[in-house]
Amino acid sequence: MLTYHRRPASVCWLSLDLAVRSLVDTSVTVYQKDANRYHLVMTEPAVVDAMATGLEGLGSAAQPSKLTNNSEWSGFSLPEGPPGGRLLWLEVSPNRATMTMQGNGTFSYRHLWERGVYGLSRYWLQSSGPGSHDRLRLRNFTRDLTVEGSPIPRSLRLEYELWSGQLRLGVYVLSIEIHP
Repeated sequence: MLTYHRRPASVCWLSLDLAVRSLVDTSVTVYQKDANRYHLVMTEPAVVDAMATGLEGLGSAAQPSKLTNNSEWSGFSLPEGPPGGRLLWLEVSPNRATMTMQGNGTFSYRHLWERGVYGLSRYWLQSSGPGSHDRLRLRNFTRDLTVEGSPIPRSLRLEYELWSGQLRLGVYVLSIEIHP
């Protein structure tokens, strides 16, 4: 039987090579699929408006979004996110993790990680015209994937390299701490 728990959480994403770091306090809903498989659903903060940062093309991505109704996810009640936020969906097991963010038709991504294996990181950016979109596909190599806690996880730590062809784009760490 599927059980779920709503908890506060801290999410940290950082680069070990570059000056890139993001730390967010949010809440996470943990759905326990079985003894070692979980779905974590949380809200990603809004993307900063393009005019405030000087970056072009991000302004339309700062709108609220929801996950699409995929049959794989039917039966789950997704938490409501704050205005401007997007939902992140993580499927976690001891050796594998998948993270999906589906925007409101402007920006989406999906990462597939498996310990010791090259996985995929895909990004989609929708333009304003119908049928116009760009996608980017990168590889990632999962150095470490650690899930701690029982019966629900207390922490998830994922360390991976991001690659484009033969060029390594850096080493990154995603850490999620779930508070009681």
